[in-house]
Amino acid sequence: MSLLKSSIFSIVCISVLTTCGSEKEKPPIKPLGPFAFEQGLTFEWRLDDLPDDFSTEADVIDIDAFSATPELVANLKAQGKKVVAYVSVGSFEDFRPDSGVFPILVLGNRNESFESELWLDIREIDQLAPILTARFDMIRDKGFDGIEPDNINGYKIDTGFPLTEEDAAIFSRWLINEAHSRGLSIGQKNAPELVPEMVDEFDWILVEDAFVKNFADQLSPYSGVGKAVFLTEYTDRISVSDFQSNVCPLAKANGFSAVLKNRDLTNTTVYCN
Repeated sequence: MSLLKSSIFSIVCISVLTTCGSEKEKPPIKPLGPFAFEQGLTFEWRLDDLPDDFSTEADVIDIDAFSATPELVANLKAQGKKVVAYVSVGSFEDFRPDSGVFPILVLGNRNESFESELWLDIREIDQLAPILTARFDMIRDKGFDGIEPDNINGYKIDTGFPLTEEDAAIFSRWLINEAHSRGLSIGQKNAPELVPEMVDEFDWILVEDAFVKNFADQLSPYSGVGKAVFLTEYTDRISVSDFQSNVCPLAKANGFSAVLKNRDLTNTTVYCN
């Protein structure tokens, strides 16, 4: 073989190998686990008291774990909906029926956003476990499909405890194991700093104010593996027109499911056109 032909042959081979190598660097999306909510599902969030015959057009509806009746959950599931239970795992709420069983040592500072709540020391899993597992049992027994675990982001707030992101990750893994052992899906709630560490373990993510607080770009690992991203913005921070013209294009481009709600999470619901 001549030197010229040999050089051309080498260049072709290198070019082919480089192309093939770049294709191999793009692995296919892994199949979703049995509890994951897939990308593209529409979302509704209602924390007011709903009648047992309530209906919704959304694919997924998030309702209060305590006030929802088994009949309401069964009715929604009969409509083909995925039904998620809202429950605070990182704060004490004085109006809940089990509020009297929380040990004093886990109660921290008052939640400035909600006067009826105190932050919990989520490092004390042994103390919280009997309470939270009883709640998860109730959620399972009512027939829910999944759990929205609120207030896992105490590491960002003056809770009265020196909580860290790692504390939140450890607590989250315990929550995930308890939910999955009961056949329940569980999503990450806010705490975008945890996304890189928890995206493979939580089944979906629900965030508030991601557009107005400018952290929506941190959610792409979830949509990148085909998991649902439920993006909730609020009417006290953004208008309907701005939601449609600014939030919706971003959501559609990234595979997020966006909704505009009143902050009291009642019957005001705006979806992207």
